[in-house]
Amino acid sequence: MGAWKCGGCLGGLLIPLALWSIIVNILLYFPNGQTSYASSNKLTNYVWYFEGICFSGVLILLSVIFSALGIISSGYCLVISALGLIQGPYCRTLHGWEYAFESTAGRFLTDSSIWVRCLEPAHVVEWNIILFSILIALSGLQVMVCLIRVAIQLSKMLCGTYSVIIQPGVI
Repeated sequence: MGAWKCGGCLGGLLIPLALWSIIVNILLYFPNGQTSYASSNKLTNYVWYFEGICFSGVLILLSVIFSALGIISSGYCLVISALGLIQGPYCRTLHGWEYAFESTAGRFLTDSSIWVRCLEPAHVVEWNIILFSILIALSGLQVMVCLIRVAIQLSKMLCGTYSVIIQPGVI
């Protein structure tokens, strides 16, 4: 009986996780709080996949009933965010606008001394690391919550306690 009630509270947990994913993904469009980089298309390409807005955000809000879709969409956010984190930011270097750390296979994450390669936007390396890491954590939590919800729904169906008809007074 406790597992059935827990399934309902997990659904409530998905809503704030989805809202935070949307907010964090929107912040990725404005490195260091500046709008000029988004308008001039000088952002990390993985930001344009809308992983936090669409897949870990809006689709989670619309698909609380469809937890399996939630697993796929938040899993997508997790993978794309991890790829964006490993690739590093799109920034202006001495050689122009480029992915300054693309060839490092993510090693730049542990070597902050090379972050100075990015001249503009200011603090874009930290900005991307923090926000992509938050998206990874949020979408990872969403995957776990959705997996639990699917398991609860499957156990209800397989054990015969799943009801399509809503019965008043029955929880």
